[in-house]
Amino acid sequence: MNNELNIVPSIKLSVKQTFGIDSNLEVDAFEKKNEFVPEIDKNYKFDRDTTIAILSGFSFNKRVLVQGYHGTGKSTHIEQIAARLNWPCVRVNLDSHISRIDLIGKDAIKLKDGKQITEFQEGILPWSIQNPVALVFDEYDAGRPDVMFVIQRILEAEGNFTLLDKNKVIKQNKYFRLFATSNTVGLGDTSGLYHGTQQINQGQMDRWNIVTTLNYLSLEKEMEIILAKNKSYNNAEGKEKISNMIKVATLTRKGFIAGDISTVMSPRTVLHWADNAEIFKNLGYAFRVTFLNKCDESEKNIISEYYQRCFGEDLQESLINS
Repeated sequence: MNNELNIVPSIKLSVKQTFGIDSNLEVDAFEKKNEFVPEIDKNYKFDRDTTIAILSGFSFNKRVLVQGYHGTGKSTHIEQIAARLNWPCVRVNLDSHISRIDLIGKDAIKLKDGKQITEFQEGILPWSIQNPVALVFDEYDAGRPDVMFVIQRILEAEGNFTLLDKNKVIKQNKYFRLFATSNTVGLGDTSGLYHGTQQINQGQMDRWNIVTTLNYLSLEKEMEIILAKNKSYNNAEGKEKISNMIKVATLTRKGFIAGDISTVMSPRTVLHWADNAEIFKNLGYAFRVTFLNKCDESEKNIISEYYQRCFGEDLQESLINS
């Protein structure tokens, strides 16, 4: 990546006014947004503890790891804070396909003065370190060992990064920030819920200054989010429907944690369900196309039972009565 960002934070924002959280803290922010700044979701609801932890990362250059179950909105939380600070933000998913070369860079053939030459092309990691960028590693506990050792070099705020391929030592930009999200806290997955997660060595975990946990929202908070995005439900009948939809989602989360089912309804899934129910004018059909069809065949009876418990009618009947 060649885009050099010659910008610095030039304004201060009130945490209370910007995020609706009772705090006297003010945070650095950029005056203008650029192509790397996420779009603002005006209806986003911030979790107080998680927001304060992430803002500490931005304000005091602390390394922040956000841990929690799938679908709780860990990465979105970081993005929405960055969006309001106009802070450039780049996300990298550390799945098993991401290698050391992907992060650091590689030799590439280029045309120069009509001739083919081999030139080292820096990857996302060297570029991010040298710029005022919030770099977010998603699925941090799924990273390959060779990748994790590369990341370990930049976990210290003052730590320089040696780019061996170019015999170059890279100093961290004063406004480079590092975040990560994970399903576990680096101890591996003893529950069997998250296949592919790895144990993270203690030396690396110790370098994370702040570890915060983001759990599923309360029914009231989740309803607030759904109603903010689907105003047609903002009446007595609509609120009852949304309440029951969230109760179904809560049962899938409990079933997921207990190991009864392998697919879980995130708040985003409930939002899609509400949208689709408006399109199809049928809650049961919307539930089927939004979530049930994504589930394992052997688990569909359990999930249909969740629906029946919350809505008081069989899922098949709701489809027939449409």
